[in-house]
Amino acid sequence: MPRTTPNPPTGSARAPRTTRIFCASTLYGAATLAAAVDAGLFGAADRRILLLSNNAATPETTPGVDEMSGFASLRSRFTEVLSWNETVSPFHPAGWAPRANDVPLWERHLRTLWELGDDRIELVVESIQVSPALALAQLFPDAPVDVYADGLISYGPTRNKIDSLIGTRVRRLLHLDLVPGLKPLLLTEFGVEPQLVPTDTFVKVLCELSETEEDFAVPGERPALLLGQYLSALEILTPQQEEELHVRMVRGAVALGHRRLVFKPHPVAPARWSRLLEHAAKELGADLTVLDRPMLAEVAYQRLRPALVVSCFSTALFTAAVLYGIPVARVGTEPLLARLTPYQNSNRVPLTVVDALLPDLEDPAAVAGWSLPSTERVEGKLTGLLAAVGYAMQPQLHPGLRSAAESYLSQHLDAVTWRYFKRRRLTSLALPGAVPAQLAFIPRNATVRRLARRARALRGSTRT
Repeated sequence: MPRTTPNPPTGSARAPRTTRIFCASTLYGAATLAAAVDAGLFGAADRRILLLSNNAATPETTPGVDEMSGFASLRSRFTEVLSWNETVSPFHPAGWAPRANDVPLWERHLRTLWELGDDRIELVVESIQVSPALALAQLFPDAPVDVYADGLISYGPTRNKIDSLIGTRVRRLLHLDLVPGLKPLLLTEFGVEPQLVPTDTFVKVLCELSETEEDFAVPGERPALLLGQYLSALEILTPQQEEELHVRMVRGAVALGHRRLVFKPHPVAPARWSRLLEHAAKELGADLTVLDRPMLAEVAYQRLRPALVVSCFSTALFTAAVLYGIPVARVGTEPLLARLTPYQNSNRVPLTVVDALLPDLEDPAAVAGWSLPSTERVEGKLTGLLAAVGYAMQPQLHPGLRSAAESYLSQHLDAVTWRYFKRRRLTSLALPGAVPAQLAFIPRNATVRRLARRARALRGSTRT
């Protein structure tokens, strides 16, 4: 039933209330929001709605955020919790967006359904370039927007071009300091400035989540924790290739001397993967436990106190290293960089950051000698690299990065850094490295480029 409010006294004007809608699709995101609230990064609001969205391919069979262990400890920060899945049912929340002509109708519907009345709405969303965040921004066209970062992806460019009517409403980007010394590139095309969510506040929130897991522990020595990502769901790997990647994690950890392993699969990973890993561990003389309860990796860090955390390019590798000081290792990043398509794929930057900074699991000396890089080392090693990668990914959004990209590629392109680029991509952008050095003048030659355009036009006309 719609909320009713008493009429204001005659001759007085009632200021509209403020309702702030926080949108979250993961427990990690909800914990980030809770930390931002605790840190006082938001002003006063009459209502704080936590709008949950289950974006799994089959949300009906996948635990939602409110079903995950520890969610109840976050609940107190918000006035109420609502479901976006129920709101747009039977449509999938990640695939639905309103038609332009229907926006006024949908806004009135939501104001009635959620008892918003004539409240002033503010939005706090993740991944503004896609639904459900994009849909919400369209449905409340007058609402200012705050965006909070989706892990390591925030260090890369915006996935695709955003309508300026939405992008110019974004006030700030809230993010965790996962890679100290590195500044996010996300949404900078609109002049959006990043703002840190204090690390100590976020850790306190994670401790709250951990306290709800009093009955959880794996006896014995400190294990190696292996984190699955379910990359086949993103069509980055085939299911068979991802199985092989997980088996490499087991073999690599055992080769480093770990005999007690814990595998934490992605919540939507098939059970057969776990059985394959158990078989592989048994053959190698290791004991593997599958952590099949829905919880954050960071909670597992606190309960298990792992001796090593292994994954491909999960953000959780950096929370392990930066927040808890746990040794970490990556596996499979180099072939994945070559396989990832298209070049603009937003996973390219997280993959690049992990590959550039973290040790390879199959290099024992690198794992043993690795330590968290200093801010100066991060700036020196990653700033130029990510400027070049970011420009190559989205040159239309960041034309100002071209000179930085040219400088990096002309000075640092070698046998190691080539893995972060594709020759075809560099060629299409006329960047250094596109052609052999002795032919480097060609992309900049006006006559050659004019002839190339004519050839392409002629080829196109012969096909019609």
